Amino acid sequence: MNDGSHDPAPEDDSAAMNPSAPEGCFHCGLPLPAQGAWRARVDGAERAMCCPGCAAAAQAIVDAGCADYYATRSGYGATVDSGDAPGLALYDTAGNSGEGSFTVEGIRCAACVWLIERRIDALPGVIESLLNVSSERLQVRWDPAACKVSDILRALRAIGYTAYPYDSKRHGEQLERARRKLFRQLFVAGLSMMQVMMYAVPVYLADDGTMDADMAALMGWASFVLTLPALLYSALPFFGGAWRDLRRGLPGMDVPVALGIAAAFIGSTVALVHGAGEVWFDSITMFIFLLLGSRYLELTARRRAARALETLQEGMPASAARMPGYPAARGTELVAAASLQPGDVVLVAAGQAAPADGAILEGETEADLSLLTGESKTRRLAPGDPLPGGAVNVAQAVVLRVEAAARDSTLALLVRLVDKAGQGKPALALWADRVAAWSVAALLVLTVVVFAAWQLIDPARAWPAAIAVLVVTCPCALSLATPTALAAATDRLLRRGVLAVQPHALETLERATHVVFDKTGTLTLGRPVVRDTRSFNGIAPGTALATAAALEAGSAHPLAQAIRNAASAPTVDADNTGYTVGQGIEGSIAGERYRLGSAAFVGALVERRTPVAPDSEGSAVWLGRQGAWLARFDIADALRPEALDVVRRFEAAGKTVVLLSGDESRAAQQVATRLGIRLAAGDQLPQQKLDFVRELQAQGATVAMVGDGINDAAVLRGADVSFALGGGAALAQLHADCVLLGDSLLPLCEAADTARRTSRIIRQNLAWASIYNLCAIPLAATGLLSPWLSGAGMAASSAVVVLNALRLRK
Repeated sequence: MNDGSHDPAPEDDSAAMNPSAPEGCFHCGLPLPAQGAWRARVDGAERAMCCPGCAAAAQAIVDAGCADYYATRSGYGATVDSGDAPGLALYDTAGNSGEGSFTVEGIRCAACVWLIERRIDALPGVIESLLNVSSERLQVRWDPAACKVSDILRALRAIGYTAYPYDSKRHGEQLERARRKLFRQLFVAGLSMMQVMMYAVPVYLADDGTMDADMAALMGWASFVLTLPALLYSALPFFGGAWRDLRRGLPGMDVPVALGIAAAFIGSTVALVHGAGEVWFDSITMFIFLLLGSRYLELTARRRAARALETLQEGMPASAARMPGYPAARGTELVAAASLQPGDVVLVAAGQAAPADGAILEGETEADLSLLTGESKTRRLAPGDPLPGGAVNVAQAVVLRVEAAARDSTLALLVRLVDKAGQGKPALALWADRVAAWSVAALLVLTVVVFAAWQLIDPARAWPAAIAVLVVTCPCALSLATPTALAAATDRLLRRGVLAVQPHALETLERATHVVFDKTGTLTLGRPVVRDTRSFNGIAPGTALATAAALEAGSAHPLAQAIRNAASAPTVDADNTGYTVGQGIEGSIAGERYRLGSAAFVGALVERRTPVAPDSEGSAVWLGRQGAWLARFDIADALRPEALDVVRRFEAAGKTVVLLSGDESRAAQQVATRLGIRLAAGDQLPQQKLDFVRELQAQGATVAMVGDGINDAAVLRGADVSFALGGGAALAQLHADCVLLGDSLLPLCEAADTARRTSRIIRQNLAWASIYNLCAIPLAATGLLSPWLSGAGMAASSAVVVLNALRLRK
């Protein structure tokens, strides 16, 4: 089988195909890199690969069950640089679902983003493509009948970008390799800069003619030699990026940087050879060092942004200890977590993560839910309590009954949401991308104009002025202003229990004028509790609760559960119990007949009027026996402890808080009164909720919606920005722009604060980048800014933007 060899076959084909042959890449035959070769496992052995593209292709071949390809092939696989890469078709064997995420290497600036999105959007069948420059991930949706994964990869490689389907582990390793290499280049540049400065400073100090020409020439040649390591090694990212940009016909940020470095070096070398003119070897090394430093900061920010998703994806165990014979047998068998189905019973040992959502059958323990909810404290769990997939069992082993397949677990849902998050770009980012993509071309034109003008005015100053313009106006800061801030903010929020799914969420929340809350399950806990017990005829409240709990011992009704939760340990037993649908329950305790339920139902046994008026906010449940009323239990949905604080903080920020509930108007108004909410509406069906929000929007309001139920899905989608509670319905989460991962509303205030800070920092970054360019361009063009100051200014502007954005993580 020949996959389209791109190199002549060696004389001994059998030797070339030998898997143990160490000469080159196992997949394509090209030479291996000097350090950090990629690897893939083929036929049970680790094989060296020259690049991540070959490693991915080889892994796809093995995963597809075609490992014998390497034993029977007659030529090497195509390289990632090949214009026709038939090996890429192997990715199609893994499925073609119509939506996918890809890692793209070599992204440098907004021009890269613009080119990649434009190229992918031009492919037949592609519906949408979004590239996140911070994480180097491309999200694409396409029509499977008209487009394939290999088509996308081939298009990216045709314009000079190595790409492969996203894998969190491989992506993290690639970023770490890039960070180590960049650090080495930064170190060499710094060392060269310090050594060159040792020779440059004496020349500057001897400008009064105290240094003779021979000594000055010696200093110059020493600087020349010491500049070479920085030029030939540290500056490779700029020259390589510029070459790729020029090959595809769209200049990016690396083009002016590479031109500036090359022009300064050539001009300095010519001046050194002729013994006349200025040399800028110190400026060259300083520029390379400072720009690499800002790029290193940027890569560090990307690594931190990618780490959140890696942590989530690594939180789900790959295997589980299933107990097939439970409860008759206690033996376990090791199975893949992905194969678990509802009803399976698994053993979760101490220190292990739950492989899927389930309920505890045996054992009491404590669970660490920080990965799922952001909670710092562990949660005590007992038999019957739910344990979500991904939560870590920290105390002792428990037996868990699986209630949802691993792919449908809480953590799996969060991974899908995080995978979706950060792919799009808010309005500010889109504006910055458009400006930066065209500013490079304008910069090159400006450089030519400045050079020509100085040739007419003073030819000796033309070269330095052109170099200064090239270097000082590179739009690095403008391109980094928004993505670095968004990456830092997203990472901060995820650690605080807020998952921002849509790119506009923070920007829109900061502009929101109205915050609309659902009631049940959002401002309230969503479950009834006994709020008050009124006892009569001398019975103690505790005794009344115990009696009621005995009558409701076998009931699954939510009100019965509230009574049992409020009662202490059972002290009496009821027998001969019987339910009357919609009325209550009747039973015998110590030979006496009791009834628990509505006033009419209990009153028929008591044969007397109720002792107090029915003024309860929620449901009134009565207890009585023959001839005597015993107690009334006022049961209502309890407010969340933090609800009042959250409402007050939003009102203090100048936002109008609204309560919108499907519950009856009286109950909605009572909750609104207790929380100090002036605008409340009850009896709202899902369509009425949506109409209410749309009416606010028609009046010019920007609406933030907070809900948790399936009936909130439509209004969550219709609001300008929406938040779903992590404990709510999955449908609500999928329609929301953000998800509060824990069981608290407090992270909502954290999101509002972060949104405000993020918006401020993005505007600071954009303002700084714009003001810097407006000030620096005239200075460079008029010759008032030397090349070394230009390089320092440009690198410093990029570093300021990145460091300012990283403040969001604190």
